[in-house]
Amino acid sequence: MSDYIENPELNEEESNNVEQTMQDVLDEALSIEVGDTVKGEVLSIQDRQAIVGIIGGGVEGVIPYNELSAKPFDEVTEILNVGDVVDLVVIKQIKDKENGSFLLSKRRVDAKIVWKDIQDKFENNEIIEAPVKDVVKGGLVVDVGVRGFVPASMVEDHFVEDFSSYKGKVMTFKIVELEPSENRLILSHKAVVESEKEANKGKLMDELVAGDVVEGTVARLTNFGAFVDLGGVDGLVHISQIAHEHVKNPGDVLSIGQTVKVKILSIDKENGRVSLSIKDTLAGPWDAIAEKAPIGAVLTGVVKRLTSFGAFVEVFPGVEGLVHISQISHQHIATPHEVLQEGQEIQVKVLDAKEDEQRLSLSIKALEEKAANEAPAAEEKKEKKTEEYVADDSDANFTLADLLGDKLSGLKDDTEA
Repeated sequence: MSDYIENPELNEEESNNVEQTMQDVLDEALSIEVGDTVKGEVLSIQDRQAIVGIIGGGVEGVIPYNELSAKPFDEVTEILNVGDVVDLVVIKQIKDKENGSFLLSKRRVDAKIVWKDIQDKFENNEIIEAPVKDVVKGGLVVDVGVRGFVPASMVEDHFVEDFSSYKGKVMTFKIVELEPSENRLILSHKAVVESEKEANKGKLMDELVAGDVVEGTVARLTNFGAFVDLGGVDGLVHISQIAHEHVKNPGDVLSIGQTVKVKILSIDKENGRVSLSIKDTLAGPWDAIAEKAPIGAVLTGVVKRLTSFGAFVEVFPGVEGLVHISQISHQHIATPHEVLQEGQEIQVKVLDAKEDEQRLSLSIKALEEKAANEAPAAEEKKEKKTEEYVADDSDANFTLADLLGDKLSGLKDDTEA
């Protein structure tokens, strides 16, 4: 005390310094504005919130539970502990509160860092990886530190009816659009898939060889055929190459996701096109036809076409045999249309089968008894002599002797008599 009396000027200066320091602290505290980023030291954790001291500010603030982190957590200590120094954003000033003068957020600082990182990845065209947090109407919600959304049309490069299995799945995404000020982040997994396929396409095209038989997966069906995925390259199986028999609709015999064997018909590397055939990997309809249709066998078939010289009957898928007009009925007919119609189901008897020529000779007449009032044999011979025989390459396997048959025998007998 004596020093203070003996040196009044010195003590006054010290007093002024103390007052100035306190004023500086107050000025510093008052300079904190909403939106500022400050550093805070965790002083205590209570009631699911953290009390922090704003470093350099001389005041305290509170971080409520929902502003601690964007990631799911149960306990505050999973995010912060006493003594931690962290960056915080000032949300608002609190008046007449015991826990601090400012409401603070760690979550928003973390989000700023995440948005900056996402922005950098977007500019560098980088692929990001993140888990699917939820499945909502219209797409997927993804957690990348901030909320990201994947529209349904951008999930896969093919239609997906049910996305429920995607929840919790970790996937890769391309950043399509972002707007941090609006918390808007649009992602696409489809773009990643397409990019990977395009990268592999050139390599795979070089490995494909015309004539090879490979396995693929039916990726798409159209009215003109099916696209088969060969592992990164889609090849077209034209509808005419699906089966040996006629196919009206590819969906009748194929389904999306089905594994099929295909033969590579041709490769157009310049245009990235591959032509395939399923039909060429299947046994031909005429293979072992002599065993499937031995001479004398009775088969059921459908009349496919009628011509002036006979009827073509399909007895197996892709196998049509000819019933010559002379083998349709014991009675004389001018055209097959008199007794048959296309689409009619009939029974036929096999007269001859030639696998190498893909020819099958059939008869309806051989399964029918002659009518009681049929003309005498001599009269029949006379009619057959005058009957005009119309033939083309379809019945080239018939010889003159086959066509005249019993007539030659009859003439021979008459001569000998």
